[in-house]
Amino acid sequence: MSKFEIVSSVSDGEILIKFKQSLLNTNALSNWDISIPPCTNKTRNWVGVLCNKGGLFGLQLENMNLKGIIDTHSLGELSSLRTISVMNNSFEGPMPIINKLTRLRSLFLSYNNFSGEIQDNAFEGMEILKKVHLGYNSFSGHVPKSLADRVTLLEVTLENNQFYGQVPNFKSNDLKVVNISNNYFSGQIPPFLSQRNSSSFLGNSGLCGKPLPPCKPNHNTHSMILIIVITVSLLLIMTIIFLVLTKCRTKYGPKQITARDLETLPQEKVKLKQNDLYPKPNNQTKALERPTSYRKSDNGKLCFLRNDRHKFEMQDLLKASAEVLGSGSFGSSYKACIVGGPTFVVKRFRHMNNVGKEEFQEHMKRLGRLRHPNLLPLVAFFHKRDEKLIISDFVENGSLASHLHGRRSPNEAGLRWSKRLKIIKGVARGLAYLYRELPQLGLPHGHLKSSNVLLDENFEPLLSDYALDPLINKDHAEQVMVAYKSPEFTQNNIISKKTDVWCLGILILEILTGKFPANYLKHGRGENDELATWVNSVVKEEWSSEMFDMEMRASRSCKGEMLKLLKVGMWCCEWNVEKRWSLREAVEKIEELKEMDNDNLADFPSYTSARSYSGRSYSSGSSTSYSRIASITEEIA
Repeated sequence: MSKFEIVSSVSDGEILIKFKQSLLNTNALSNWDISIPPCTNKTRNWVGVLCNKGGLFGLQLENMNLKGIIDTHSLGELSSLRTISVMNNSFEGPMPIINKLTRLRSLFLSYNNFSGEIQDNAFEGMEILKKVHLGYNSFSGHVPKSLADRVTLLEVTLENNQFYGQVPNFKSNDLKVVNISNNYFSGQIPPFLSQRNSSSFLGNSGLCGKPLPPCKPNHNTHSMILIIVITVSLLLIMTIIFLVLTKCRTKYGPKQITARDLETLPQEKVKLKQNDLYPKPNNQTKALERPTSYRKSDNGKLCFLRNDRHKFEMQDLLKASAEVLGSGSFGSSYKACIVGGPTFVVKRFRHMNNVGKEEFQEHMKRLGRLRHPNLLPLVAFFHKRDEKLIISDFVENGSLASHLHGRRSPNEAGLRWSKRLKIIKGVARGLAYLYRELPQLGLPHGHLKSSNVLLDENFEPLLSDYALDPLINKDHAEQVMVAYKSPEFTQNNIISKKTDVWCLGILILEILTGKFPANYLKHGRGENDELATWVNSVVKEEWSSEMFDMEMRASRSCKGEMLKLLKVGMWCCEWNVEKRWSLREAVEKIEELKEMDNDNLADFPSYTSARSYSGRSYSSGSSTSYSRIASITEEIA
């Protein structure tokens, strides 16, 4: 090795050490030693380094549980760097600023927790980029144009994210590998991709065309053409009439129109009086009240968060017929039917002045960018100093609370076990998505309860009222929000991301037992046993089938899975935050549950006086009296 090559290698080593400082959990990189060059000829001396011709060629940092920041500013100093792979690690947050690495050929970011939209210019200047693998993350938004425009691309994999919009027209003629499955793409698949295997496009309900089933005829196109023809014809007729009238007016002079003339003019529509526009409320319907600070001359307008929803003005909303859905902890909710448009839910917030206007708008726009099948989409919002409106989709099937606790006819069946398991899995997935997308929030949800879990026509759950804690006035939040009824807050005035896990545990117990946690209805902090009494009423001295809601009507083969879910709920409800499961642990255990269990247990066995589970014990005699968790024996663990 020449003197020049040794100096170059040492320089690369210094750059990599600087890069390592931006990472966390770097035990796997313990042999990175500045006294030894990363590469000697084609031999690598440092783990995770790829060498070629005596120099550093790439980084292969896979399966190392790495976290932190990928410092592309430092990596940009590596002039010979051509490939990077950090697959199957624990990186979070937005896409790294990758276009600093203009000589990069291959980028592998799959199997991490990256999230958010990728900027449109993210790949600009990367003229020799050939392979981009972004699958199994939580990226959202449209595919960046700068990626689609790369004519050198050979491989692009975007599967299992939340990308949406139309499939881009990739400009590369040499594209060998494409996978966009399990996203939210819509529209027709571009012709140049039509000969590829259908597995590359599955899981996008809005996609059509080869190799998927053909697109349905677009009747809207024919209707639009007809409308255009009619409009043009009417404009032509009106123009002719105008010219004739102008000529007559010129010939005979103007005629003064009197009040009597106005009275005799034909009236095609009956003008509505003020009371017709804003009818008096009755027991079922009432018009949406005007926001107290709204004036017709205001420049305050509805701010829409989605481009795929019918848009309307504030005046349209005020004229809409509205049904009062209820008065919740934040304010009144209305079902508003827009004239000539769809139905939305409008929520009025009067205790939402914790941040200024700009910060409020930025937070709402951040929530509007969220895309997940288990989150209720936010459609629009209205901001004034004393009052805010948040508009979302209307879900016909109602809330989980109404299905668990509402009155039903004698012939109407309750929620079966399979539906309840489906609901809790969806809730867990939606909550996990909030954790990934909103890492900066101490309470990614903050108000998780059964009335804030809506059910679509297929009983797929949709979380609502999420991520509002930063906006709500703190004194009001502490009075009404579920997170502030947790043991860590009632006892120690603290909250954390594990507080949402506690709320998830309460929800699991409510779903399994059919018992409503009535203390949620109380405002302000209660005694130390605010919800502990309710939890302990669920945990009896003996575990038996009596504790489960009989309306589940589960078969004997399901009972083992029900007991497993009960254990998950209890670990999520642990009062000691350190012992309480993390959300990741809870979601993993919930995902393992099966609708049917092949153990064919004869019935719920009885387990008495046990105090531990899987080697984790609970001390008795706590101030809350909640530390008695019975174990489930190994036969169904």
